Amino acid sequence: MSVPVEREQYGPQARPQQFERGTDGPRVVLVGVDGSRTSLRAASYAAGLARRQRAGLVVVFVSAPAGYVSLMPGVVAGAVQQTHDELADELRQECRRGAEELGLPVTFLCRRGDAYTELRAAADESRADLVVVGSSEQAGHRLVGSVATRLVRTGRWPVLVVP
Repeated sequence: MSVPVEREQYGPQARPQQFERGTDGPRVVLVGVDGSRTSLRAASYAAGLARRQRAGLVVVFVSAPAGYVSLMPGVVAGAVQQTHDELADELRQECRRGAEELGLPVTFLCRRGDAYTELRAAADESRADLVVVGSSEQAGHRLVGSVATRLVRTGRWPVLVVP
């Protein structure tokens, strides 16, 4: 179950699209960010690609608190949520700066829930032509599978995994 989505748009207005989807390079590039090194590299790569292709950029931040948060006392859980909110604000400001600097239409989405589920839904809603994510830095994902691996297996869009 999703929480209402926060959506903000920055940069120049989207250009009129006079092309057939899938015939003229990506027109919507979606990138998932979570504040990690690899996700920030993925965001930089996606912004450069969107600028070169004259495409729109959709930046999705998914706040996915770990399952143990529900077991924490209210004060600690509140501190975890505050940390997630502060990270979302920092990423939102960075998107705004980047959109102005690059002259790029950027949409920032902030969602709560499972990262794979929310990225998949955002890619479908925005009709993304390309999904860019950073590779996982967690050792357990080699056995269980990462968000990037799950997106690739979905097979709905090309997925670029940035190391």
